[in-house]
Amino acid sequence: MSSLATPIRKNDNVLVITGKDRGKRGRVLKVNPEKNRLVIEGVNMIKRHTKPNPGKNIKGGIVEREAPLNASNVQLVCPECSAPTRTGRQRLGDGRSVRICRKCEGVVDK
Repeated sequence: MSSLATPIRKNDNVLVITGKDRGKRGRVLKVNPEKNRLVIEGVNMIKRHTKPNPGKNIKGGIVEREAPLNASNVQLVCPECSAPTRTGRQRLGDGRSVRICRKCEGVVDK
């Protein structure tokens, strides 16, 4: 399986298009292409009840953190036109292959 199973990568800005957090925008913190899941900053928050562990310097209590959600539930936000969009691939003059916005034809990869 290739590492580009999903057109969304770490540090991309995305829009959640379905689910309880629909309409929220956030930055991708982690990508798991094997399970087709993403962790997005401030989206799909869960409460974890953790035990204190002095050896690892972890305080106990209720910790709120992001849970992964399926990549099909988000859409990439184009950095040029700020619109949620599908992506395409294009080869540049110098031989690089980059992702492009399907709406404004702008380059998503910098």
